[in-house]
Amino acid sequence: MIAAFGGDVSHWELDAALMTGVRRVSAQVVWVAKDDGSDIIRADAIAGVGRDYNGNITARLAGGESSTVTLVAPGTSDGPHTPKDFHRQLIKVVAELSHTAEATIVRPICDEAHGWRWANEPM
Repeated sequence: MIAAFGGDVSHWELDAALMTGVRRVSAQVVWVAKDDGSDIIRADAIAGVGRDYNGNITARLAGGESSTVTLVAPGTSDGPHTPKDFHRQLIKVVAELSHTAEATIVRPICDEAHGWRWANEPM
């Protein structure tokens, strides 16, 4: 038993609180959210990022299953498309945030005045 979280917690419970999957999560983790917020993935789980001809931004996840997550789906053809380098912008933002002192979430935002951009905020 360990005194933590205001009471006694077994080693197993403490480890479960500090782990996701099989990896420990530190306070400095950068997370990336889909444009609608329905999925959030750890940035260090991303193996690659791409932009297709429709402007969709997808992240390929590391691991044997080659799963992908569509981060941005611009939707209608009359709406603003993502910039041609939007996937590269994500890589740059994540690299810049990788040394932050707190957990951060990066998410794509689209508004009429500025079009698509990556915004970040503390978790």
